[in-house]
Amino acid sequence: MDWKTLLCEKRQREHTSVGNTSDPRNEFQKDYHRIIGSASFRRLQDKTQVFPLDKSDFVRTRLTHSLEVSSFAKSLGQMIFQNIIIYRDREDVNEEVKDKICNVLECAGLIHDIGNPPFGHFGEDSIRDWFTRNLNKLEFKGQKIDKVLTEQMLGDFYHFEGNAQAVRLLTKLHFLIDKNGMNLNYALLNTIIKYPVSSVQINKNSGDIKDKKMGYYYAEEEIFDAVTNSTGAIGCRHPLAFILEAADDIAYKTADIEDAVKKGFISYQQLLLELKNVYANKCVDEGEKKEYNRAVEKLELYYNKAIENKVSHPEQNAVQRWIIYVQGVLLRCASYGFTSNYNEIMSGNFRKEILSVSRGNAIAYALSDIAFKYVFQSKQIYKLEISAGTIIEYLLDKFANAAVRYDTDEKMSPLDKRLIALISDNYIQAYKIHSAEKDESEKLYLRLLLVTDFICGMTDSYAKRLYQELNGII
Repeated sequence: MDWKTLLCEKRQREHTSVGNTSDPRNEFQKDYHRIIGSASFRRLQDKTQVFPLDKSDFVRTRLTHSLEVSSFAKSLGQMIFQNIIIYRDREDVNEEVKDKICNVLECAGLIHDIGNPPFGHFGEDSIRDWFTRNLNKLEFKGQKIDKVLTEQMLGDFYHFEGNAQAVRLLTKLHFLIDKNGMNLNYALLNTIIKYPVSSVQINKNSGDIKDKKMGYYYAEEEIFDAVTNSTGAIGCRHPLAFILEAADDIAYKTADIEDAVKKGFISYQQLLLELKNVYANKCVDEGEKKEYNRAVEKLELYYNKAIENKVSHPEQNAVQRWIIYVQGVLLRCASYGFTSNYNEIMSGNFRKEILSVSRGNAIAYALSDIAFKYVFQSKQIYKLEISAGTIIEYLLDKFANAAVRYDTDEKMSPLDKRLIALISDNYIQAYKIHSAEKDESEKLYLRLLLVTDFICGMTDSYAKRLYQELNGII
């Protein structure tokens, strides 16, 4: 792969008007403004990052998380490609290419979670679980739906992913001018496809990170092929997907700990003890151990400084300062992970996360495992997730049953007609455009996708409010 091809500026719909020669922005900078001006991006401000339906104004939302990922991704791009320009003899990398790469990464950070449903990752789990339990019960014209749809169509629901939904939203559902969604450039679209495999190609035991999850639906297979054929990233990840992934990991691993301390899930002393006594043995070599021990020492140092300076909340102050320090460490480590494996990444043969092959691996592992232990397994989060799951379950029960008979010659009940009428006109229009001239099974598949489109487009508050209204709770 080479950067001239990887930074493909092609779009689904090419510009037909004469370009504005006074516009100094490149094609990648133009997409930044398309994204931040979109309703889909604004809705991220009311979507869960970790704490569903949380009333605090401190903890992260999908919007603030996406802004952090965007910033980290751009910073990583600058660090990595400045290093490549200085120390590697690559004819296809120069300052102009570096700037374009940073523009792509900045935009990719903003949209990497744009397809996620309400209530965070538990929302994804709830959707997958509902379809796994119900597709063999729903009937269409006397047949069970799991006997009507193809293996890949079924797999799209059984393995539902916010990543695949993002591709769908950006290329079809964001109906502003025509059927091409936001009409973003192909380099950007390819960067957000972390898993360039379909639902029938998932292989969690392959040892290759790209096979871990589904990256696109059957409905977007043609778009996926067009994008990857144009960028040259065929059968592998786009190199910038590794950088975006690292930026995402750094953002959520550090933020989860900061938010957890702020909300009282874990104390400074508990965090320090965990770091000292549980995770230090995860280091695989002296370099990683030195980086890890230095980080632990910094946490104690910041606490002692806060005590010395008589800060009102020394524990929280120490953790917040430490999080900033750790972010810097992990950015530096991710940069090393990419540059030290550059040739393998560019040949499409690199199979791991770039943080996992750096000195930051033990720190990153400790952060995520501590958050899982103290936050994600807490009774408070379980109760919030049960509430969120109840809402998702109810909405799918109602709307999926209605969608099965919609746009067919089968009679719909007055209730089902009203339920379909609640779905966004944009999503209905997208369904009608893309279902035209399709056979019955594919139309059924697209109608079920219409339901997930509708639910994924909801904010946490809207999903909760719609659930209450449909149940007569005022």
